[in-house]
Amino acid sequence: MTDDPQLTIGALAATSGVHVETIRYYQRLGLVDEPRRAAGAIRRYDARTVARLRFIRRAQQLGFTLQEVRQLLQLEDGGRCGATRRLAEIKLAQIEARIADLSRMRRLLKTLIGACASSRIAPACPIIDALGADGARVKWRR
Repeated sequence: MTDDPQLTIGALAATSGVHVETIRYYQRLGLVDEPRRAAGAIRRYDARTVARLRFIRRAQQLGFTLQEVRQLLQLEDGGRCGATRRLAEIKLAQIEARIADLSRMRRLLKTLIGACASSRIAPACPIIDALGADGARVKWRR
């Protein structure tokens, strides 16, 4: 594919794996440029736009928000690897914190499910009871 504009927005969506409405949303946010429309013609997109959409999609798959993607796009020239690495390190720390939170939630749910399974004659469901507790009986925080 050359840099000459040749793709309609539908073809751009199919080629990049990003829905048409998402492309339009990215245009409104300023993440993707909207090409000019020639007199009486439809807009045509080039290979750079395909690459940019794929970049955005891959960054999101790694957990980057659109605001963070905007920052990455500003560093896209590759000349500021240190700044890019710092953004990635921050994202990794956030992911690791989320994994710790999910592990904590998993342990708590297993405990509650176990309590429910072993509570045959209890007046109330241990899960419902724990969810309604003021925190005295269930440790919710790390």
